[in-house]
Amino acid sequence: MAFQPPYSPSLFRKRDNASGASVVAIDNKIEQAMDLVKNHLMYAVREEVEVLKEQIRELVEKNSQLERENTLLKTLASPEQLEKFQSRLIPEEPTPESPQVPEAPGGSAV
Repeated sequence: MAFQPPYSPSLFRKRDNASGASVVAIDNKIEQAMDLVKNHLMYAVREEVEVLKEQIRELVEKNSQLERENTLLKTLASPEQLEKFQSRLIPEEPTPESPQVPEAPGGSAV
């Protein structure tokens, strides 16, 4: 007895025009669904980009304001005040026994 594969190659051929048309219709539906998903994702991404651009604009504006305030305060401060302030800015180096690990909100270390 000759070996027979578990499938028949004829299963993969179009049997008639009706089934061929249904395959094309299914392909069209899949393509339409993929286009819909693509459009939805592109819209969502554009919307998020606009939100992020606005946040960047606000942060740049806030940064400029803080830089102006900083310059003004440096101008008005006495040399002694500036020296005292500069000494507070120098970070202390952590000791090997107790390394400083930044904490995430909620108190857990990251």
